Amino acid sequence: MKSDIEIAQSATLLPMEEIARKAGILPQEMLPYGRGMAKVEYTEIERRLATKKPGRLILVTAITPTPAGEGKTTTSIGLGDGLSLLGKNVMIALREPSLGPVFGVKGGAAGGGMSQVLPMEELNLHFTGDIHAITAANNLLAAMLDNHIYQGNALGIDPQRITWKRCMDMNDRQLRHITSGQGRRTDGVEHEDGFDITAASEVMAVLCLASDLDDLKRRLGNIIVAYNQKGEPVRARDLNAQGAMAALLKEAMKPNLVQTIGHTPVLIHGGPFANIAHGCNSVVATQTARLLGDYTVTEAGFGADLGAEKFLDIKCRKAGIWPDAVVLVATIRALKFHGGLEMAELGEENLDALGRGLENLGKHLENLRERFQLPCVVAVNRFAADTQAEIQKVMEYCEKKGAQAVLSECWEKGGEGALDLARAVVELCETGDGVPHYTYPDDLPLMEKIQAVATRIYGADDVEFSDAARSQLAELTRLGMGDWPVCIAKTQMSLSDDAKLRGRPQGFTVKVRSAKASAGAEFIVVLAGAIMTMPGLPKVPAAEGIDIDRNGSISGLF
Repeated sequence: MKSDIEIAQSATLLPMEEIARKAGILPQEMLPYGRGMAKVEYTEIERRLATKKPGRLILVTAITPTPAGEGKTTTSIGLGDGLSLLGKNVMIALREPSLGPVFGVKGGAAGGGMSQVLPMEELNLHFTGDIHAITAANNLLAAMLDNHIYQGNALGIDPQRITWKRCMDMNDRQLRHITSGQGRRTDGVEHEDGFDITAASEVMAVLCLASDLDDLKRRLGNIIVAYNQKGEPVRARDLNAQGAMAALLKEAMKPNLVQTIGHTPVLIHGGPFANIAHGCNSVVATQTARLLGDYTVTEAGFGADLGAEKFLDIKCRKAGIWPDAVVLVATIRALKFHGGLEMAELGEENLDALGRGLENLGKHLENLRERFQLPCVVAVNRFAADTQAEIQKVMEYCEKKGAQAVLSECWEKGGEGALDLARAVVELCETGDGVPHYTYPDDLPLMEKIQAVATRIYGADDVEFSDAARSQLAELTRLGMGDWPVCIAKTQMSLSDDAKLRGRPQGFTVKVRSAKASAGAEFIVVLAGAIMTMPGLPKVPAAEGIDIDRNGSISGLF
């Protein structure tokens, strides 16, 4: 059996002019960017199609992630190809992979098997440099902040209350907590410091929520970098940093056009994590895709409790959009893991473990269908070891829940393996009312918003706030941010904030330890449990298996 990268390397790339033409993008609206990639002039497309009714929006999400894998991106791509095979005018809108997971634990992030985005190697590595531009803009702001203090500190910044961190697009636990500015006086002002991974940078969140360059610059200027001696926030605009940061991000604001193995057009843009940020591709890419296509397939990161909740409560609220249908991806392997089996046991039939694990699927179904009131279909991403009895058990469970379940074989067959799913989605798109149903209203106090997500979406009994978190939330409310949505950062491995609790945990309390403002993104980041904004590498990093030969052919990405 070929690996994902071998399948991708043997696939045929159509010229970008042909992909652009298929997407309805005019020649002057496309900027070629190497082999098989292009930047898109979204502002020109928006002007040209200003009167067109946006196409249907389909959100792909998943059950709680496991080491067994769920195939959410693979399903998104296969569904897009399946819709194309049905003769639909379809666009796919996805996030960019971060180098951290690529070299850490996850490997490549461009789909799998016959449902992949091409060119796979470029996409997984430097791509068009968007993430590097975000890193540079983030670190320019950090440098300007420290330089201001060194040059006399006219703003009266309290060095003990600097909130802005540097970032890099790599998993490096060594940089989580550092002291910068050590050495001679001319080497800077010494203070506690640290790094986030670029996907967790507020600049990433800002770029993904900005509607255009003017909005980008406004949001960048609003970023809070520190507090002064009076306890007042100091923003990027106080340092006159927003113009230079926006200049660095000029090209990064333009979505990237690529193609699937089935030659469906894909816009890939932005890559915030869903466990520590809002986990969605950019508003610009999603809106551009909806103008170009009659159907747009997009995804949100990790499980529906993280990615889908933030897609709906943050991105949709900010952008004024709402999906017409949702696809909830599950695998029998992952469900058995949630039922208590270990990785080595997942290849054997076990209906009891599967039955226990189905409770995780059930909770996500309840959230999507009852809390958010969205039409939803379950995509059972098939693996070779799945038995007919196991497949039947999943189908019967979904039927009892009143939800349709469809077997998907898009890893093996590409769009052909997702035709039944595509037909189900087309029908489902006609049943939604298009009315947003958020987890909480804007005017609910911040602590109550957090409790709403924890109890209604995660299934917690209660929320426990640290003294620091209570004080921070009160201060953020005093500063006029109480009507912003909350972006809860927690483990992706459980519905709870404890990664060890599989399935559908009961009787747990979410522990909130701190909160801070993402004032440019205009949401409140809430840290729960042991979540960190700079991941570390595993004992055996994926990087150890990645190589390149003398001809430039890369192996080991997946």
